Amino acid sequence: MLLRTFAICLFLAATASAAVDYTTQIKPLLQQHCVKCHGATTQKSQLRLDTAAATRTGGKRGAALPDLLIQVISGTHDEIPQMPYKRGPLDSSQIALVRQWIAEGAKAPADEQPSDDRHWAFIAPVKAPLPPNGPTHPIDAFIHARLAKAGLKPSPPASPATLIRRLHLDLTGLPPTPAEVAAFIKNPASSIKDPASSIKNLAASLLASKHYGERWARWWLDQARYGDSNGYSIDAPRSMWPYRDYVVNALNRDMPFDQFTIEQIAGDMLPKASRDQLIATGFHRNTQINQEGGIDKEQFRIESVFDRVATTGTVWLGLGIGCAQCHDHKFDPISQREYYQFFAFLNNQDEPTLPVPNPGQDLVKLKAEHQLLLKQIDAHIKERMAVLQEWETTLGEKSKKLLPADALKSIAKAAAKRSAADQRILFKAMTGTADSIFNPLYDRHLELDNILTNGTTTLVMKELPKPRKTTLFIKGDFTRPSEEVQPGVLKVMHALPENTKSDRLALAQWLIDRRNPLTARVLVNRVWQQYFGRGIVETENDFGTMGRLPTHPELLDWLAVDFMEHGWSLKHLHQLIVGSQTYLQSSAQFSVLSAQTAATPRSEHLALLRSREANTEHLLRNAQSTDPNNYLLWRQNRLRLDAEVVRDVCLATSGLLSLKMGGAPVYPPIPEGVMSLGQVKRAWPVSKGQDRYRRGLYTFIFRATPPPSLSVFDAPDGFSTCTRRIRSNTPLQALTLLNDAAYVEFAQALAARLIKEAQTDDARITHAFQLCVSRPPSDSERQSMTRLLHAERDSKATEAQCWQALARVMLNLDETITRE
Repeated sequence: MLLRTFAICLFLAATASAAVDYTTQIKPLLQQHCVKCHGATTQKSQLRLDTAAATRTGGKRGAALPDLLIQVISGTHDEIPQMPYKRGPLDSSQIALVRQWIAEGAKAPADEQPSDDRHWAFIAPVKAPLPPNGPTHPIDAFIHARLAKAGLKPSPPASPATLIRRLHLDLTGLPPTPAEVAAFIKNPASSIKDPASSIKNLAASLLASKHYGERWARWWLDQARYGDSNGYSIDAPRSMWPYRDYVVNALNRDMPFDQFTIEQIAGDMLPKASRDQLIATGFHRNTQINQEGGIDKEQFRIESVFDRVATTGTVWLGLGIGCAQCHDHKFDPISQREYYQFFAFLNNQDEPTLPVPNPGQDLVKLKAEHQLLLKQIDAHIKERMAVLQEWETTLGEKSKKLLPADALKSIAKAAAKRSAADQRILFKAMTGTADSIFNPLYDRHLELDNILTNGTTTLVMKELPKPRKTTLFIKGDFTRPSEEVQPGVLKVMHALPENTKSDRLALAQWLIDRRNPLTARVLVNRVWQQYFGRGIVETENDFGTMGRLPTHPELLDWLAVDFMEHGWSLKHLHQLIVGSQTYLQSSAQFSVLSAQTAATPRSEHLALLRSREANTEHLLRNAQSTDPNNYLLWRQNRLRLDAEVVRDVCLATSGLLSLKMGGAPVYPPIPEGVMSLGQVKRAWPVSKGQDRYRRGLYTFIFRATPPPSLSVFDAPDGFSTCTRRIRSNTPLQALTLLNDAAYVEFAQALAARLIKEAQTDDARITHAFQLCVSRPPSDSERQSMTRLLHAERDSKATEAQCWQALARVMLNLDETITRE
């Protein structure tokens, strides 16, 4: 308790010691919460708060400074209710910040101009000049200037071994090999004195790797709510993987993000649209499809459009447009009418299936599998023939007319003349869906039947020749249509160009218009989030008035404008971020000497580290007390790897990883019984050969019953767009790495690799650490592993079993599944 009290006192003292900056801390706060009612266009109670001078002047109740402002935002005024009125109060830290600013004299620039009444995110970004007298790298210039205001300094760079592992994991999702680590450390340019000079070439080579597209495709597929099944309760499989491969290939080619956007929103509307551009429209076919019997198909078509509107708003604009489905948005300037105008853009499409050539398929093998499944299904039907016959006798003429056309044709035949195909059709007609009567091999039969009939297919969008009528829905209820609306964009932002046809292509072009204040900001913020665990705007899916203010607004705008100036190149943005000192910092919160010494050859690096140890310790402890959550980025952040990367790292470490790219999803081993957890039991034909060991990106994802080893590490389910994965820490994760059948297999393979590639216990232990965490073990770690081996040998385990035990420990290390 005493220690905690002391820490709080340190934090308060450190916070109080740093002067509050009006321009970067107070004015954005007032702009976000107060200026809408007390600005240039509206002055309730004749009060303006868009400049410090106007705040001092005050309104009907006199000057707002020094006391009135604090009283109303803290809710202590005798007559005025707590402000902001009916919008949720400021949190305690924000109120404390305003209180400190006032106590320090409410200082503000003498030449301050009134701000735009619009929320900051609706004002186009401007590329501000870099802070003077700072680093030349633009990111470091802004970050270091902000640190200096808080009395902080950046952390030293991480060790070369840490940096190469960090780069490999962030850019390709795969760890470096021991040989790559050794070569990087020996390179004079990777010296801890000047690591940035070697990062540029390493980053360029990794960005050129085909595995870059695989790593960053998963980031985009989360936002696209990608899955390999239809969702809802039946959750039947679908063929969507050509869209996944499109994303991988587009990222590897560094397709400009504006073109990437246009192709996914409206690729089918481009002149002479290519097959890839048609496949790209699968972005909005990733919605769920309800296959239950007796549903209102129009209701679920509308539900899909609702999802597309919400997803478009979240992914490109960082706004909760979906909140205006039932009523005007409570906080952001989006009316319900505007919502349905936006809805109209996405309400005029057909939803066809596109055949996609796949020359890699073994048709002979697939036909044989198909015939085997047909025999099993027909045997299943034969056992239940009495059920079919009883159902048929209950059908009247009216009931028969309601049957599908193929069922009418089959039932018209005499029972003795019906083929096996007829019986399958009738069973499906009887149950509404064959899934409830056939066994789970049936899914695979449908998949193979589709492939053999149509080839590989994928779901795409196609504009209707005649637009649908779009109306407002009263309270968002599709059964209560109101007035008709035409396609239109949000009034708070830029308008469509004059004489532009208001269709889906126009919407796509509006999203990436240089005048759009949001798209570039939202995109660079989400990329930043991947590298630091938190965006410059922490609420990455809400840039609206209830979202968090950017911690570094000038940097966010600089990056957004620079991104557009460089042709919307994602690879340029990646190169810019990873080349900064901010990215290259150590993630250590206290002394970094021991960890870096263990990972660095005993050369001039050791002397350098020792010479600065005392100063580093002091700086880190000061930063930890002043900015404990690292919002100012005085160090890097340790990040638990994404679910698929956890699998990929263990596959690569064990030597089992298949580097095969693209194609149909695969079925690695999963625990027994998983596919029985949904409403319909699904087949899981465990893949053989190299398909068993492919990257997590290629694992088949049933939305209702995803692979547990991915879910336990917080992989999204694909039901809706995911713009930020959570990073939980649960015992189930450790149990998965220790006991899941796939990870036991990885440990066995790693053990065999250690026995094969090194000859002594010490050499094998060193090799295990180099493979798993890209560094040699410390003395204490080596001793612990040696004790483990001796204990296993004393228990009469075989040599292979001894090393399997050690391998299971290595794959379960926090450091193995963490990006430092």
